[in-house]
Amino acid sequence: MAKITKPPTKKEQAPLAKEESGRSEIDAFLDRVRSTPPPSSGHGRLIFAMDATMSRQPTWDMALKVQADMFDAVKAVGGLDVKLVFFRGTDECKASRWVNDAGALARLMTAVSCRGGFTQIRKVLKHALAEAEGGKVSAVVYVGDAMEENVDELADLAGKLGLLSVPVFLFQEGHDGIAQAAFREIARLTGGATCRFGPGSAAELRELLAAVAHYAAGGRRALADYAKGRAAPTVLLEQMSKP
Repeated sequence: MAKITKPPTKKEQAPLAKEESGRSEIDAFLDRVRSTPPPSSGHGRLIFAMDATMSRQPTWDMALKVQADMFDAVKAVGGLDVKLVFFRGTDECKASRWVNDAGALARLMTAVSCRGGFTQIRKVLKHALAEAEGGKVSAVVYVGDAMEENVDELADLAGKLGLLSVPVFLFQEGHDGIAQAAFREIARLTGGATCRFGPGSAAELRELLAAVAHYAAGGRRALADYAKGRAAPTVLLEQMSKP
């Protein structure tokens, strides 16, 4: 399959229809994560990956704050180590050390700024696979708005992560159709989930990320406790249950 690339001009994004992809999609996501098999016992390890290319600049500060809040929210769940991975520019993809302190993670994140370039999701998945082959990885979170790579290569890596029981949870900013299709396939192959968010939805994204973090840190019980009092439609639950 030919490599998919985007035009050099800035992407146009349609306004999000909040009625269609807002609260119900978030609640469904919580249901879907709750149904995912729990990680093995012990300290949770979550890889948090982000697209730091220039198209993300408008929401970058919000995303950094949400990540820090997410990490802080699971302190009482039972422990969670997080590794930050980001890519930007023409060929830059970096991974932090594993950290278990919210302040340390915040300092790592706030040192990152956006730069122009194309997506490098393949490198993110390869890094996650190497980590999973060397030790436990409870889950992978990816936040991005585009996909400009060979989708078959990404699917191959996703399938390998699925065999190692490492779910990938992908959060899409905007409505890029190519990204949406690729993210759905990665989620399907790994037993994860995908959900969209948009400008002004910091609280919604925080809730989605916290759901995955609770799962990674404490399994189903921790996620179920977190989800109490929240409605639970089944849109994303049905997606996760598909073969």
